[in-house]
Amino acid sequence: MKEIVFIAHPIPETGIDRLRERFEVSVHPDIRPLETPALAEKLAGCSGVISLLCDRIDGAVMDRCPQLKIIANHAVGYENIDVAAAKKRGILVTNTPGVLTAATAEIAFALLITLTRRIIEADRFTRAGRFIGWDPLLLRGDELAGRTLGIIGMGRIGQDMARKCRAFDMRILYHNRGPVDPETERALSAEYVSLDDLLARSDAVSIHAPSTPETRHLIDAGALEKMKPGAYLINTARGDIVHEAALADALAAGKIKGAGLDVYEFEPKVTRGLPDLENVVLLPHIGSATHEARDRMSAMAADNVIAALTGRTPPNLVPEMTER
Repeated sequence: MKEIVFIAHPIPETGIDRLRERFEVSVHPDIRPLETPALAEKLAGCSGVISLLCDRIDGAVMDRCPQLKIIANHAVGYENIDVAAAKKRGILVTNTPGVLTAATAEIAFALLITLTRRIIEADRFTRAGRFIGWDPLLLRGDELAGRTLGIIGMGRIGQDMARKCRAFDMRILYHNRGPVDPETERALSAEYVSLDDLLARSDAVSIHAPSTPETRHLIDAGALEKMKPGAYLINTARGDIVHEAALADALAAGKIKGAGLDVYEFEPKVTRGLPDLENVVLLPHIGSATHEARDRMSAMAADNVIAALTGRTPPNLVPEMTER
């Protein structure tokens, strides 16, 4: 009898086709996450699951799924999974690192230039029939050249964002758990600074850090107060890094000039007040939404499952899995 793999949401067929060559595969057809009891019921009898960030898999769920051998998250992050509980029960946990770097950095840059050049406002203005001719004072924005970008989190995506902004002649500051290697710093002409220094000096701040207890509400009312009055905030990382109610207040009061968000503190809910503001661009978590990135994610998640269920070590075990 073939082992069973449950896929908690529709994903690109690339990975599903690979799994169906070896296993019995069941795909939940709804994009809305299953409630925990329903998810546990679906996983009963399954050897593997491909999950998304919205699928909460804790020890209680795992205890109801004694046959489960691998949880393959279709994401870079994996805060939705109790990795310690999985490790204790001998269940492998994997993610999909590296494959969405370019796509996510591109959406962060897209948000930056959309804000600074007021592209959404200009589109609405034109569609409304208000364009009557070239106007020297119409919809003036801010050039990127010569401005300073502050990057919070200088991993793969943060570094790719820095490369894109360097091509537009921006200066790069960054804050990280520690400095990156000197060669990378030189290549990006990047300066390692404290968070307070970054906030005070940056014309735009782009967040690329993971969601951890230390980064929760890293950008709160106090941090927003330290930013330049004309600065912009970009978040394509994790929603809970930003205290969104404080952000809405700061934007409404003109403490900062604009914000671009692809992730949300209470996702999929958007904090009250943000959609009403003209100086905000809101995207529906599409940072990795390219054909190339999503196909690679699907294939990588499937390959992790195949490895685990055929007695091999999956290529993308999360770091905690290999720690003693």
